[in-house]
Amino acid sequence: MYQNQGGPYPQGGAYPQGGPYPQGGPYPQGGGYPQGGAYPPGGAYPPGGAYPQGGYAPPQPGFQPAYGGAGYGEPGYIPPNDSVGEDGEVKGFDFTEKSIRRAFIRKVYAILMCQLMVTMGFIALFLYHRPTKVWVAQNPFMFWVAFIVLIVCLIAMACCPDVRRKAPTNFIFLAIFTAAQSFLLGISASVYEADAVLMAVGITAAVCLGLTLFALQTKWDFTMMGGVLLCATIVLLVFGIVAIFVKGKVITLVYASLGALIFSIYLVYDTQLMMGGKHKYSISPEEYIFAALNLYLDIINIFLFILTIIGASRD
Repeated sequence: MYQNQGGPYPQGGAYPQGGPYPQGGPYPQGGGYPQGGAYPPGGAYPPGGAYPQGGYAPPQPGFQPAYGGAGYGEPGYIPPNDSVGEDGEVKGFDFTEKSIRRAFIRKVYAILMCQLMVTMGFIALFLYHRPTKVWVAQNPFMFWVAFIVLIVCLIAMACCPDVRRKAPTNFIFLAIFTAAQSFLLGISASVYEADAVLMAVGITAAVCLGLTLFALQTKWDFTMMGGVLLCATIVLLVFGIVAIFVKGKVITLVYASLGALIFSIYLVYDTQLMMGGKHKYSISPEEYIFAALNLYLDIINIFLFILTIIGASRD
């Protein structure tokens, strides 16, 4: 028999089934408790001894579960060591943002491809269907109607967030804008020879593909160049006004080359804005119409300036 605070305890730790048992211990080493019986309050069991089957002692204060004890996102989850970077940032758990951004990019490029297909259809119609060219020549007011519709839709989408964010209003305005822009491009392309237009299309496709791959891979952040590009665009606008009054092959080539260069940088700038990630600035996934519109205008302007270079070099 052992003599302790709570009274004498039998040797071997054998207690009668049904209790009662002493509170607070200590308990005999190596003692066994009956199956299904009552256990001492507090879950304190003898060190090194045999613990009763079916009983469970609640975790002591300060207890932390082992890795994998709680699922990701549950209280008490501890990521494994190999998922923590050198800077202490947990890796691999921003999948929600990445998936949203990837879906946004896919949607933007799908819309852009539809716009370019419509534009190519209009250009082909004006190049190879003579009655269409004759009809447009006999109705010059259609040019100004398309131009006014283009400006109104562009201002509405650029200045009114609800117009470009809410479906189906945003798709309706974008479709009208694309049709008006394609109509004007068809008129402009009909002035040139078909082989010159096809050459401009091929060069534009190669340039845009190369610039897009560059924007996706480079570590240079072009999203901080918005102010520089704005200044360059103003210079280009002034240069264009001067070129209207000062005719000449050289000034046309310089103006078109400068425009192609500026909008090539714009294409990289808008592509990185759409990508997000580590770039300083990014566009919201809600602005998929605005992102597609930016890329479309960049590509169209590159095409027009390249076509101008080809036409001026052949004169």
